[in-house]
Amino acid sequence: MPSPQPAEQPVGPLLTDHLRHWATHRARRRAFTFAEFPEPGSAGLHHTLDWRRLEARTRGFAERIAAVAGPGDRVALLLPQSLDYVAAFLGCLDAGVIAVPLFSPELPGHEGRLAAVLDDCEPSCVLTDTASAAAVRHFLDGRQLPPVSVLILDDGDETAAKGELPARPEPDDTAYLQYTSGSTRTPAGVVISHANVVANARQAIEAFGADGDDSADRHTAVGWLPLFHDMGLLLSVAAPVIVGASSVLMDPVAFLEEPSRWLRLLAAYPGTVSAAPNFAYDYCASRVPWDDVADLRLDRVKVLMNGSEPVRPGTLTRFTRAFEPAGLAPEALCPAYGLAEATVFVTSDTYRTAPTTLDCDAAALTEGRIKPCEPGDPAATRLVSCGTPVGQELQIADPGTGAPLPEGQIGEIRLRGPNIGLCYWKQADLSADTFGGGRLRTGDLGAVHEGLLYVTGRLKDLIIVDGRNHYPQDIEETVQSAVETVRRDRLAAFSVPGDEADRLVVVAEHRRDAAPDAEAAAAALRTATAAVSTRHGLRLAELLLVAPGSLPRTSSGKVARSAARARYADGGFPVDGTGAGR
Repeated sequence: MPSPQPAEQPVGPLLTDHLRHWATHRARRRAFTFAEFPEPGSAGLHHTLDWRRLEARTRGFAERIAAVAGPGDRVALLLPQSLDYVAAFLGCLDAGVIAVPLFSPELPGHEGRLAAVLDDCEPSCVLTDTASAAAVRHFLDGRQLPPVSVLILDDGDETAAKGELPARPEPDDTAYLQYTSGSTRTPAGVVISHANVVANARQAIEAFGADGDDSADRHTAVGWLPLFHDMGLLLSVAAPVIVGASSVLMDPVAFLEEPSRWLRLLAAYPGTVSAAPNFAYDYCASRVPWDDVADLRLDRVKVLMNGSEPVRPGTLTRFTRAFEPAGLAPEALCPAYGLAEATVFVTSDTYRTAPTTLDCDAAALTEGRIKPCEPGDPAATRLVSCGTPVGQELQIADPGTGAPLPEGQIGEIRLRGPNIGLCYWKQADLSADTFGGGRLRTGDLGAVHEGLLYVTGRLKDLIIVDGRNHYPQDIEETVQSAVETVRRDRLAAFSVPGDEADRLVVVAEHRRDAAPDAEAAAAALRTATAAVSTRHGLRLAELLLVAPGSLPRTSSGKVARSAARARYADGGFPVDGTGAGR
């Protein structure tokens, strides 16, 4: 029999109001589970907190935080993915401080970003656990950062005596700083209010039909995205707390080691809802053997959001073909669009039908408009719909004048809604340019066709040749489809100044099982040049094949094109032998 429902719905505008409600009305029901995988091939160890214990641990952490930091102080979370991360974040909100979701310095490759963010937000203290404390102190001592206290949290805090907390935060007070991934600029801290995160969680819940009275029984959030990532924080923490549903977490490294672990968790719970960038779906389709999933019940999966980077039609097809035999419904795949400045969630395609694609005239796209073609036209560019907004106003505007554009015209995506962040931390000019004028300027390009949003690229990444617009992700797709030695989704296309005109350059990582010599690199350049010329009418000036892992990436795994362009200009790409095509 289904469990009895709470006699009343949560009352109060804060995320922690909802936490306290569920701690009372669903005290012994599972709230958050962390799946730990100590060795390859293991089924995993599941550590669980019910709602009462989660609230107690959150309150215990809040009391300790309030003892060393006051309202308005920044408190940085330098913790590994864990149940304590969830309680520490909620504890910051309960204590009225400004949380800064980050990561342990043990995360390889992101030490520079961590130091830059800490220098920018100037925390009064950082939160960590016993296992990471030594690494955190060593990192802080070695970076010449301002003095900061280190607070070590542990499980025992859930039994702490109930003391007094500072004055209750107001909905418009700052809840946390969400630092952008830095794909087009140095990471900036988006100021997110308590009202913003609650509004955006409700929008996501409504989009995925998870807002009924029995939602907690019918839905489970399953996530491997890091909790310092905006979508990981919203979908795996905020939304479950709002609706009282359970959330199952795993470490991102555990997913990368064995992607089938994610699929098994998706199949183990009812009505699972999850999200991942495009590359993760390709990764699963290519890395998970059928024997690993043949016994799974993927018919239990309700929603798999695909966002954070351009959604490729081929990826949707490959993933569906790979796992439909295990019961995965094609409609479960939901291409989405969002950004940190809007807390995260903006639009999603519906979970009621399979993803919507549109074959477009390629020449019209370069002119800034969408002109549908006959399905299957080999000369067309196929776009994937990111659906419609929920609880927000979306407008396509001329990037220069701000004038609204008609349906079918490509322009800058601009937004208005209760989820839009307040500003950037300590960046008044950038805040005025991005958040001013009544609508959020996203910097993303797109168009609306038959009521659906189609995202075409980033304004700052746009390649303009002879007055025609070319989108780097389209050029990248052409090159990786034509050149076998290129790693999928590990390349960056951009333009650089030349003597007479801008030059088109593609930097691409080669596959790990290939080390192209000069002859192979020259052949790759010829192949790529022919493909780019035929498909886009452009001359490819250079294809630089570099070692795996060479391209700079953001904290969410996207290739950082601006950083790649800057590294190329500085001659900073290591090339294996003579593996450069010029």
